[in-house]
Amino acid sequence: MPVPPTERFAARTSGMVASEIRALFAVASRPEVVSLAGGMPNLAALPLDTLSAEIADLVAREGQVALQYGSAQGVPSLREQICEVMREEGIEGDPNDVVVTVGSQMALDLVTRLYCDPGDVVLAEGPSYVGALGSFAAYQARVVHVAMDAEGLVPELLEEALRTLAAQGITPKFLYTIPNFHNPAGVTLAIERRQRILDLCAEYGVGVVEDNPYGLLGFSSTRYPALRSLDRDVVYLGSFSKTFASGLRVGWALVPPAVRDRLVLAAESATLCPPSFTQMIVSRYLEKHDWRAQVKTFTEQYRERRDAMLSALEAYLPEGCTWTVPDGGFYVWVTLPDGIDAKAMLPRAVTARVAYASGTGFYADGYGSRQLRLSYCYPTPERITEGVRRLAAVIETELEVRRTFGLPGTAPELRRGAHTPAPDTA
Repeated sequence: MPVPPTERFAARTSGMVASEIRALFAVASRPEVVSLAGGMPNLAALPLDTLSAEIADLVAREGQVALQYGSAQGVPSLREQICEVMREEGIEGDPNDVVVTVGSQMALDLVTRLYCDPGDVVLAEGPSYVGALGSFAAYQARVVHVAMDAEGLVPELLEEALRTLAAQGITPKFLYTIPNFHNPAGVTLAIERRQRILDLCAEYGVGVVEDNPYGLLGFSSTRYPALRSLDRDVVYLGSFSKTFASGLRVGWALVPPAVRDRLVLAAESATLCPPSFTQMIVSRYLEKHDWRAQVKTFTEQYRERRDAMLSALEAYLPEGCTWTVPDGGFYVWVTLPDGIDAKAMLPRAVTARVAYASGTGFYADGYGSRQLRLSYCYPTPERITEGVRRLAAVIETELEVRRTFGLPGTAPELRRGAHTPAPDTA
């Protein structure tokens, strides 16, 4: 039988699968379920009354421009303001090298389209952002993971991966990295490792794509220099989704001049132009409001929620569970006792009215069965505590079943408590 025309898909669609995290949303949105799965920013602190007045004024005064087609590269005034935002992390960018996108996910997708042919290799931390893995799969790139430890990506393991690939005649197209407050692992790349990683990539002719949506949401006084601030050839991805409003879908890429024109052409083919309306809302917000103070308010809220999460993990999780201690961002990465499969356990957790993201969704190679990601950014501290209590009860039940049937349980060397993803567990 001939294949129907409606099913004659391109070969690259075979790598397109539903995100495990997105698939959870329908269940996790039920009010009786404490969702520790999604990374939705908490927008309760936004001055919505002031913003609504600004948006009404924007339409009244500049509606003819705001509601019209715009530049494929983005509104010029916003590109200048984006450079001001990036200076907070040591980046001196040129507005001409900024390309505004519909969220940083679009920027990542376009960069992957520009660089990757089917079969090309991309290096990424293990675990890595699920949206990035989806883009890499869509363009049929092969992901090679490099493990992390307490201080982020391990330079020695990166060098080992580069050397192994070079021996096979393979030069990866780029290293994709989330150096600050990693999604999903919650760790941050140590300052002293940053230049070493850039030097290794330069030595092997590998580009660097730095994804930094959480960089301003640090809980300590430490300001981590962006990789882009150390090397102007780094492709830097940013977003207002975490520091302002995710629903506006305004992100950007700061790229070397040699990349800019191609990226603009790719953006034109994808959307013709990013919406002027949402860009002008962001631009007005940056111009008229103390956005730095707003970021500080968000950060204080997330720190309170992080502390509630860590306290609950310490109080409730059973022996053999370990977890990261994030210094910013949205996420804690939990490793379960030996023999417990987080993905298999998830339906039972949802039945117990708690949801999380299982670790396998953050790997391209099937790893992560003992890991899960917990998000503390959206629920209240009280809901976080209750969610962890419910999760702990589910894990205890899993362990009891294994003990009853004589199955292997907790590895004796794995102690309970705060931990970090190491090469043998991440």
